Amino acid sequence: MRTYEVLDTPDGPFAVVEEDGAVIAAGWTADVAALAGRSRVGEPGSAGTVQAADAVMRFYAGQHAAVLGVPVATQGTAFRARVWEALRQIPSGQRRTYGELAAQLGSPGASRAVGAACGANPVALFVPCHRVTGASGALTGFAWGVGVKRALLQREAGALV
Repeated sequence: MRTYEVLDTPDGPFAVVEEDGAVIAAGWTADVAALAGRSRVGEPGSAGTVQAADAVMRFYAGQHAAVLGVPVATQGTAFRARVWEALRQIPSGQRRTYGELAAQLGSPGASRAVGAACGANPVALFVPCHRVTGASGALTGFAWGVGVKRALLQREAGALV
């Protein structure tokens, strides 16, 4: 069964779509249909309560690792799946560059492909692509806006609660 919920967060509305207990789409928007389309999951399902809501609220209360325990079900290439799994291993409050992540995955020349995988991440927050920056540390593109990315990183660093 597919269910969605839009949560009120300090960074704006955050929509979560779950299917069979796993998050299949998530992002900072109240437009669940657009989120489902962007995430390529089809219809968002029925409005209701999602199991991941508690983890999102705990994240915003300072328990940043709470979202990493939430099951996700993503669809993508084998390389993207490896990138998304590597993103879940970056500790809260830390950052990696696209190049560092590519090298970690054994593909040092694939920083652009890592960036594309981050841009295609269908389950933002649960797969923390916001923790990846440009080579200079610059906050490069983020599907939900650089302001949200900055706020998430500041929150994880303890600058925002």
